[in-house]
Amino acid sequence: MSKKRVIIMGAAGRDFHNFNTYYRDNDSYEVVAFTAQQIPNIAGRKYPASLSGKLYPNGIPIYDEVELPELIKKHKIDEVVFAYSDVSFNYVMEKASIALACGADYRLLSGEHTMIKSIKPVISVCAVRTGCGKSQTSRKIAKILKEMGKKTVVIRHPMPYGDLEKQTCQRFASIKDMEDHNCTIEEMEEYEPHISEGHIVYAGVDYEKILREAEKEADVILWDGGNNDLPFYKPDIHIVVTDPLRAGHENFYHPGATNLRMADVVVINKVDTAEPDDVEKVKASIKYANPDAQIIEAESPVVVQGDVAQIKGKRILVVEDGPTLTHGEMNYGAAYVAAKEHGAADIIDPRPYAVGSIKEVYKKYNHLENILPAMGYGTTQMKELKETIEKIPCDLVLVGTPIDLARHLKFNKPSLRITYYLKERTSPGLKELVSDLVSSKVSK
Repeated sequence: MSKKRVIIMGAAGRDFHNFNTYYRDNDSYEVVAFTAQQIPNIAGRKYPASLSGKLYPNGIPIYDEVELPELIKKHKIDEVVFAYSDVSFNYVMEKASIALACGADYRLLSGEHTMIKSIKPVISVCAVRTGCGKSQTSRKIAKILKEMGKKTVVIRHPMPYGDLEKQTCQRFASIKDMEDHNCTIEEMEEYEPHISEGHIVYAGVDYEKILREAEKEADVILWDGGNNDLPFYKPDIHIVVTDPLRAGHENFYHPGATNLRMADVVVINKVDTAEPDDVEKVKASIKYANPDAQIIEAESPVVVQGDVAQIKGKRILVVEDGPTLTHGEMNYGAAYVAAKEHGAADIIDPRPYAVGSIKEVYKKYNHLENILPAMGYGTTQMKELKETIEKIPCDLVLVGTPIDLARHLKFNKPSLRITYYLKERTSPGLKELVSDLVSSKVSK
């Protein structure tokens, strides 16, 4: 039989993982190309031969997704595989319609086909949408394990925006490691909070290789998911975070709705700022989709690092985590909450001052108004973010990103950093879950 000719639609993450685990050495398929979406500057590259296996000695080209219809017809593609996350069901089926209209089948791979089994216990933290609170939940679990005397290695969902060969398997134990790897803001936001608390972080492209390296130094593997994607590793406990500020989204976004159905534990986060009716809506969704899941309710308290009196009566620029605001579709984050709570006189609209790619972000995501998304997918974009901040007439910048953005960008304005943490309301909670896993699966 002739091989099925395949295109994998992705965003430099799940697409590569699907290829590595399912297609790379599979004689039944020929992966003709990847397409790229969501992230700037990831098309126009090649998936390198060194990562592609014996069937692809020349590597695999990566095209912009807008070329998909032409590619299907030109290369007589049999099957299009959708492989990126945090998109609505309508969006997924819009892409399906394009593939089907061009004569190709359309496919989604399940976790069972792509999850890798570890020899160590695995706790996965995923979500139903970007910005639900995965990171603070992961940090809470890592802290619990550390207090139990267990060595935790965090493996982060991929963000391979640079040289794919150099990023095959990355290990981060210090801020210097991030500098040596030329990490972008988007990468630092995920790695730095764990590193600052003394945890090793791995990331990269080849997650089989990454896992085997991490297993050499870990008692427990903590999978820190990206967007609302499925875990890359087979979890012993699958924890999924939901967000009542976007009640209902848990039912209609891919693959978050799959995560909800797979979860052992579902965290309803931000119950301190959400409407009680919306918390109940999310709870009802969980009970309908996954009645056996344990539900944990949690708050997400906002903490101002510094003198809160600086905020009152001032003109404030609010800077928030980029992906949470963009494809996560949130209208605000922790810094905006802090500005309102502490009496800001005015929250500045950044849009008239945006430059370059930051201006383009506002055109694409027109729900954003009085908030600046901290976009940092490369050196140029980081410079444009800094330039935008420096142009805005304000008294103070409130930074709600997971990293100390002022330290990294060195912009010329006073700033306060806004952080947040997970505070559980219900018991038993994460500590009991983690303790049970450690007692049953981790050697003393």
